[in-house]
Amino acid sequence: MIVVVGGANLDVKAHSARDAVARTSNPGSVLRSAGGVGRNVAENVARLGTEVCLVAAVGTDPAGDEVLAATRAAGVDVSRVARVPQPTGTYVAVLDADGELVVAVSDMAATESIGPGDVDAAADAIAAASLVVLDGNLGTAALGRALEVCAATGARVVLDPVSVPKAAALAGLLSPRTPLWAVTPNRDELDALGGSAGALHDRGVELVWTRLGVAGSRLSSRDSSTDIAFIGAPEVLDVTGAGDAMLGAFCHAVLAGADPAEAAAYGQSAAALTVASAHTVRPDLTDELVRSLL
Repeated sequence: MIVVVGGANLDVKAHSARDAVARTSNPGSVLRSAGGVGRNVAENVARLGTEVCLVAAVGTDPAGDEVLAATRAAGVDVSRVARVPQPTGTYVAVLDADGELVVAVSDMAATESIGPGDVDAAADAIAAASLVVLDGNLGTAALGRALEVCAATGARVVLDPVSVPKAAALAGLLSPRTPLWAVTPNRDELDALGGSAGALHDRGVELVWTRLGVAGSRLSSRDSSTDIAFIGAPEVLDVTGAGDAMLGAFCHAVLAGADPAEAAAYGQSAAALTVASAHTVRPDLTDELVRSLL
């Protein structure tokens, strides 16, 4: 089983029909769906066939009902998702005609309400997990406690730093006392975390999987590194959720017995399929579909 601790929110994505023009109305389409980095990772894992439990928080509002219903229907165990007084998190994105992000605004108050006590309440699930995924959108107090709980239980931990500001805030948590099995930054996030894969290995990180865009990715251990070739999408409709698919598929493949380099290639295939879909998590995602691009 995989346990994901992180954000769950409602995505509202506005896709411009033509090149977006700033400071005016643009014709296009709007799609609502369940989202959030942690929740998206969990849904990708579930759709690929691995048991997964989500530890998150949503409001008691209709948006929270919507997010929980969609996540449950995808096969994710949502019994550890708390209902809190804050509004359910919302991510609003404007996408250009080519599917690239123009601008986004996120309101993550519900996720920010998750504290060390919430992590402790999920300690039994964490102890039973073969792999724990931590979403960098969590506050540093919750993340720090999650790392301590995982270190005590011996759970393998994968941390997604999410963004440069989040990575900078997380950098001080990385320590050999609470070792990470893997961290998954892009180049800028790697700089914010410590500057190099070697620096992260010295702070207890076993694997550093650096995302390099169209250059593919690089998987580094203390003794070696492997370049993973880029897998192009059949077409690009929406880049939202590609990194979440990449991470979820990587974790699924690892638990299915793949070595980390094989799992990284599998993750890149899932990302390519996701950007070819208008959905944040591709609803027809299957193991067979991911392997069709390998």
